[in-house]
Amino acid sequence: MAKLGKRTRAAREAFAGKENLSVEEAVALVKANATSKFDETVEIALNLGVDTRHADQMVRGVVGLPNGTGKAMRVAVFARGPKADEATAAGADIVGAEDLMEAIQGGKIDFDRCIATPDMMPVVGRLGKILGPRNLMPNPKVGTVTMDVKAAVEAAKGGEVQFKAEKGGVVHAGVGKASFDEAKLVENVRAFVSAVAKAKPTGAKGAYMKKINLSSTMGPGITVDVDNAVTE
Repeated sequence: MAKLGKRTRAAREAFAGKENLSVEEAVALVKANATSKFDETVEIALNLGVDTRHADQMVRGVVGLPNGTGKAMRVAVFARGPKADEATAAGADIVGAEDLMEAIQGGKIDFDRCIATPDMMPVVGRLGKILGPRNLMPNPKVGTVTMDVKAAVEAAKGGEVQFKAEKGGVVHAGVGKASFDEAKLVENVRAFVSAVAKAKPTGAKGAYMKKINLSSTMGPGITVDVDNAVTE
Protein backbone atom coordinates (compact mmCIF):
# COMPACT_ATOMS: atom_id res chain seq x y z
CA MET A 1 0.00 0.00 0.00
CA ALA A 2 1.29 3.45 -0.91
CA LYS A 3 2.43 5.60 1.98
CA LEU A 4 0.11 8.51 2.69
CA GLY A 5 1.53 12.02 2.68
CA LYS A 6 1.54 14.13 5.82
CA ARG A 7 -1.25 16.43 4.54
CA THR A 8 -3.47 13.52 3.47
CA ARG A 9 -2.93 11.73 6.76
CA ALA A 10 -3.80 14.85 8.76
CA ALA A 11 -6.97 15.42 6.76
CA ARG A 12 -8.15 11.84 7.25
CA GLU A 13 -7.52 12.09 10.97
CA ALA A 14 -9.53 15.34 11.13
CA PHE A 15 -12.48 13.67 9.38
CA ALA A 16 -12.30 10.35 11.23
CA GLY A 17 -15.48 9.41 13.10
CA LYS A 18 -17.41 12.43 11.85
CA GLU A 19 -20.53 12.11 9.73
CA ASN A 20 -23.97 13.64 9.20
CA LEU A 21 -22.78 17.07 10.30
CA SER A 22 -24.74 20.28 9.99
CA VAL A 23 -23.97 22.36 6.90
CA GLU A 24 -22.08 24.84 9.07
CA GLU A 25 -19.94 22.14 10.70
CA ALA A 26 -19.22 20.41 7.40
CA VAL A 27 -18.21 23.64 5.67
CA ALA A 28 -15.88 24.58 8.53
CA LEU A 29 -14.21 21.15 8.45
CA VAL A 30 -13.79 21.06 4.67
CA LYS A 31 -12.50 24.63 4.55
CA ALA A 32 -10.00 24.05 7.39
CA ASN A 33 -8.52 21.02 5.61
CA ALA A 34 -8.30 22.52 2.11
CA THR A 35 -4.58 23.19 2.43
CA SER A 36 -3.34 22.78 -1.14
CA LYS A 37 -1.25 25.52 -2.74
CA PHE A 38 -4.14 26.44 -5.05
CA ASP A 39 -7.62 27.67 -4.13
CA GLU A 40 -9.56 24.41 -3.97
CA THR A 41 -13.17 24.17 -5.11
CA VAL A 42 -15.74 23.14 -2.52
CA GLU A 43 -17.77 20.38 -4.13
CA ILE A 44 -21.13 18.89 -3.26
CA ALA A 45 -22.51 15.51 -4.29
CA LEU A 46 -26.10 14.46 -3.68
CA ASN A 47 -27.19 10.83 -3.93
CA LEU A 48 -30.83 10.88 -5.01
CA GLY A 49 -33.46 8.15 -4.96
CA VAL A 50 -34.13 8.33 -8.71
CA ASP A 51 -33.52 6.07 -11.70
CA THR A 52 -32.36 8.32 -14.53
CA ARG A 53 -33.18 5.64 -17.10
CA HIS A 54 -36.80 6.76 -16.72
CA ALA A 55 -37.76 10.14 -18.19
CA ASP A 56 -40.12 10.95 -15.31
CA GLN A 57 -37.27 10.53 -12.80
CA MET A 58 -34.72 12.80 -14.47
CA VAL A 59 -33.47 15.65 -12.28
CA ARG A 60 -32.27 18.74 -14.05
CA GLY A 61 -32.22 22.44 -13.25
CA VAL A 62 -30.29 25.60 -12.69
CA VAL A 63 -29.58 27.74 -9.64
CA GLY A 64 -27.96 31.12 -9.15
CA LEU A 65 -25.63 30.77 -6.17
CA PRO A 66 -25.96 33.86 -3.95
CA ASN A 67 -22.19 34.26 -3.69
CA GLY A 68 -21.13 32.92 -7.07
CA THR A 69 -18.82 29.98 -7.75
CA GLY A 70 -15.47 31.76 -7.71
CA LYS A 71 -14.80 30.30 -11.16
CA ALA A 72 -14.37 32.44 -14.26
CA MET A 73 -16.91 30.99 -16.70
CA ARG A 74 -16.14 30.96 -20.41
CA VAL A 75 -19.37 31.32 -22.36
CA ALA A 76 -20.01 30.43 -25.99
CA VAL A 77 -23.08 31.72 -27.82
CA PHE A 78 -24.63 30.55 -31.07
CA ALA A 79 -26.29 33.60 -32.60
CA ARG A 80 -26.41 35.76 -35.71
CA GLY A 81 -26.81 39.46 -36.44
CA PRO A 82 -28.05 41.73 -33.63
CA LYS A 83 -28.23 38.82 -31.18
CA ALA A 84 -24.58 38.01 -31.83
CA ASP A 85 -23.74 41.66 -31.13
CA GLU A 86 -25.84 41.49 -27.94
CA ALA A 87 -23.94 38.40 -26.78
CA THR A 88 -20.58 40.06 -27.39
CA ALA A 89 -21.66 43.21 -25.54
CA ALA A 90 -22.86 41.10 -22.60
CA GLY A 91 -19.42 39.54 -22.23
CA ALA A 92 -19.64 36.25 -24.12
CA ASP A 93 -16.18 34.81 -24.79
CA ILE A 94 -17.03 33.11 -28.10
CA VAL A 95 -19.83 34.05 -30.51
CA GLY A 96 -20.54 32.37 -33.81
CA ALA A 97 -22.79 30.22 -35.99
CA GLU A 98 -21.62 27.63 -38.53
CA ASP A 99 -18.02 28.68 -37.89
CA LEU A 100 -18.42 27.88 -34.19
CA MET A 101 -20.07 24.55 -35.05
CA GLU A 102 -17.12 23.61 -37.26
CA ALA A 103 -14.63 24.58 -34.54
CA ILE A 104 -16.42 22.32 -32.04
CA GLN A 105 -16.59 19.47 -34.55
CA GLY A 106 -12.84 19.90 -34.94
CA GLY A 107 -12.36 19.33 -31.22
CA LYS A 108 -12.05 22.92 -30.01
CA ILE A 109 -14.26 23.17 -26.91
CA ASP A 110 -12.80 25.94 -24.77
CA PHE A 111 -15.94 27.06 -22.93
CA ASP A 112 -17.93 26.09 -19.83
CA ARG A 113 -21.44 27.12 -20.91
CA CYS A 114 -23.12 27.10 -24.30
CA ILE A 115 -26.09 29.35 -25.11
CA ALA A 116 -28.10 29.53 -28.34
CA THR A 117 -30.96 31.52 -29.81
CA PRO A 118 -33.88 29.28 -30.90
CA ASP A 119 -33.22 29.84 -34.62
CA MET A 120 -29.71 28.41 -34.19
CA MET A 121 -30.83 25.04 -32.82
CA PRO A 122 -30.82 23.28 -36.23
CA VAL A 123 -27.10 24.08 -36.34
CA VAL A 124 -26.45 23.28 -32.67
CA GLY A 125 -28.44 20.04 -33.00
CA ARG A 126 -25.66 18.56 -35.13
CA LEU A 127 -23.39 18.77 -32.08
CA GLY A 128 -25.56 16.68 -29.77
CA LYS A 129 -23.14 13.76 -29.58
CA ILE A 130 -20.29 16.13 -28.72
CA LEU A 131 -21.94 18.61 -26.35
CA GLY A 132 -24.50 16.26 -24.77
CA PRO A 133 -22.07 13.99 -22.86
CA ARG A 134 -20.28 17.11 -21.57
CA ASN A 135 -23.55 18.62 -20.29
CA LEU A 136 -22.98 21.59 -22.60
CA MET A 137 -25.95 21.18 -24.95
CA PRO A 138 -28.20 24.28 -24.88
CA ASN A 139 -31.59 23.49 -23.37
CA PRO A 140 -34.65 25.73 -22.91
CA LYS A 141 -35.39 24.06 -19.55
CA VAL A 142 -32.29 25.64 -18.02
CA GLY A 143 -32.48 28.92 -19.92
CA THR A 144 -29.68 28.32 -22.41
CA VAL A 145 -31.95 28.34 -25.46
CA THR A 146 -33.33 31.86 -25.37
CA MET A 147 -33.78 35.12 -27.22
CA ASP A 148 -32.70 36.98 -24.08
CA VAL A 149 -29.04 36.38 -24.78
CA LYS A 150 -27.88 39.24 -22.57
CA ALA A 151 -29.58 37.83 -19.45
CA ALA A 152 -28.34 34.29 -20.15
CA VAL A 153 -24.72 35.40 -20.57
CA GLU A 154 -24.83 37.59 -17.47
CA ALA A 155 -26.37 34.75 -15.42
CA ALA A 156 -23.67 32.33 -16.52
CA LYS A 157 -20.94 34.82 -15.73
CA GLY A 158 -22.55 35.70 -12.39
CA GLY A 159 -22.38 32.29 -10.74
CA GLU A 160 -25.33 30.36 -12.12
CA VAL A 161 -24.87 26.59 -11.80
CA GLN A 162 -26.59 23.93 -13.90
CA PHE A 163 -27.16 20.49 -12.46
CA LYS A 164 -28.22 17.16 -13.89
CA ALA A 165 -28.53 13.73 -12.30
CA GLU A 166 -25.90 11.37 -13.64
CA LYS A 167 -26.04 7.59 -13.83
CA GLY A 168 -26.80 6.26 -10.36
CA GLY A 169 -28.84 9.33 -9.44
CA VAL A 170 -25.87 11.49 -8.37
CA VAL A 171 -25.91 15.27 -8.76
CA HIS A 172 -22.51 16.94 -8.46
CA ALA A 173 -21.40 20.58 -8.58
CA GLY A 174 -18.89 23.11 -7.34
CA VAL A 175 -20.44 25.54 -4.84
CA GLY A 176 -17.59 27.96 -4.23
CA LYS A 177 -13.92 28.19 -3.35
CA ALA A 178 -12.16 27.26 -0.12
CA SER A 179 -11.12 30.92 0.18
CA PHE A 180 -14.76 32.01 0.56
CA ASP A 181 -16.00 33.00 4.00
CA GLU A 182 -17.72 30.12 5.80
CA ALA A 183 -21.04 31.99 5.86
CA LYS A 184 -20.95 32.47 2.08
CA LEU A 185 -20.20 28.81 1.47
CA VAL A 186 -23.04 27.81 3.78
CA GLU A 187 -25.41 30.08 1.82
CA ASN A 188 -24.31 28.55 -1.46
CA VAL A 189 -24.66 24.98 -0.19
CA ARG A 190 -28.16 25.60 1.12
CA ALA A 191 -29.20 27.36 -2.11
CA PHE A 192 -27.95 24.44 -4.19
CA VAL A 193 -29.60 21.77 -2.04
CA SER A 194 -32.86 23.75 -2.04
CA ALA A 195 -32.82 23.95 -5.85
CA VAL A 196 -32.27 20.20 -6.19
CA ALA A 197 -35.05 19.56 -3.66
CA LYS A 198 -37.46 21.71 -5.69
CA ALA A 199 -36.49 19.83 -8.86
CA LYS A 200 -37.86 16.55 -7.47
CA PRO A 201 -39.41 14.71 -10.44
CA THR A 202 -42.95 13.35 -10.44
CA GLY A 203 -41.74 9.80 -10.86
CA ALA A 204 -39.48 9.76 -7.79
CA LYS A 205 -40.57 7.15 -5.26
CA GLY A 206 -39.55 6.78 -1.61
CA ALA A 207 -36.73 8.84 -0.13
CA TYR A 208 -35.67 11.47 -2.67
CA MET A 209 -32.56 12.98 -1.09
CA LYS A 210 -30.66 10.03 0.36
CA LYS A 211 -27.18 11.36 1.06
CA ILE A 212 -25.22 14.61 0.82
CA ASN A 213 -21.43 14.73 0.72
CA LEU A 214 -19.21 17.81 0.89
CA SER A 215 -15.51 17.91 0.02
CA SER A 216 -12.75 20.07 -1.42
CA THR A 217 -10.88 19.28 -4.63
CA MET A 218 -8.04 17.48 -2.89
CA GLY A 219 -9.66 16.63 0.43
CA PRO A 220 -11.75 13.77 1.81
CA GLY A 221 -15.53 13.98 1.88
CA ILE A 222 -17.87 14.42 4.83
CA THR A 223 -21.56 13.54 4.96
CA VAL A 224 -24.05 16.31 5.72
CA ASP A 225 -27.28 15.75 7.63
CA VAL A 226 -30.00 15.82 4.95
CA ASP A 227 -32.68 17.27 7.23
CA ASN A 228 -30.34 20.09 8.26
CA ALA A 229 -29.43 20.94 4.68
CA VAL A 230 -32.95 21.03 3.23
CA THR A 231 -34.54 24.34 4.12
CA GLU A 232 -37.59 24.47 1.84
